Amino acid sequence: MSQSSVAVNKLAVAEASHGGSTFAGAERPRERILAHGPTVLSSAELLAIILRTGMAGCSAVELARSLLQEFGGLRRLLSADAKSLLSIKGLGLAKTAEIMAINELSRRALEEELKFGESLSRPELVKKYCTLRLGHLYVEHCIALFLDSQYRLIACEELSRGTLTQASVYPREVIKACLHHHAAAMILAHNHPSGVAEPSSADLHLTQHLKKALALVDVRLLDHLIVTPNGATSLAEMGQL
Repeated sequence: MSQSSVAVNKLAVAEASHGGSTFAGAERPRERILAHGPTVLSSAELLAIILRTGMAGCSAVELARSLLQEFGGLRRLLSADAKSLLSIKGLGLAKTAEIMAINELSRRALEEELKFGESLSRPELVKKYCTLRLGHLYVEHCIALFLDSQYRLIACEELSRGTLTQASVYPREVIKACLHHHAAAMILAHNHPSGVAEPSSADLHLTQHLKKALALVDVRLLDHLIVTPNGATSLAEMGQL
C-alpha cells in the first residue's frame, strides 16, 4: 500500500472515530489532497482544508465558496484584514487568524527566495512578490526593495502611502534608507488602485529623478514596478530606465 493510501485510511479512521467527516457528502478535500496532491483541488476545496469545519447547514467547502464570492476571489480574501473577516458569518477568531496567516506565509516564502537569489535575474518572482504586497490595496502605497551587490534582497520597506491617486516619495529619504541598509541597488514599486497598469507622467518623472539622485551615492535603480491586482508592469522592460 502506498504512503498516500495509508495517510488517507488513517484520516478516514480518525474522522469515523469523531462521528464522521467535517466535510459534507462526497466532498473530502483532505483525502483527495493526500491521495492525488494539491493541484487537483479547487481553490474552495483548498480553503476548506484550512477552515476545517463549516457551520450549521453549510459544509466547509460551501463556506469557502461563499467567502471567495464575498471577497471577489482568493487574493482579496487572503489579504483581507481581521475586521473584514470577522464581519463574515461563520468566521470566528480561529478561522480569521488562519486565513491571515496564509497570506503572510506566502509573502515570507517569496521574500526568502529573493534573499537567496539574484532579484535582477528573477523578474517574475519580484513582480509576484510586489503584487502580493500591493495588488490588493485600495490606497496607493510605495515600497522599496533594497538589494546587495549580488542583487539579493536585504530588506523591503514602505516609503509612503497616499490617497487613491498619489503617494509622495522623497529622494532624500530614499537615499538615507539605501545608506542605512548598505544597499548597492534598489527596486521601487507602487500600486495603482485604479487598476491601470500604464505609468503616469508623474511616475516617469519620479523614476528619472530618483535614478539620478541614487547615482550620486553609487546606488543603482534597477526597476520601477507599477502594481495592479492583475500583476506588475516593469518600467525597465518598457525601456524607461
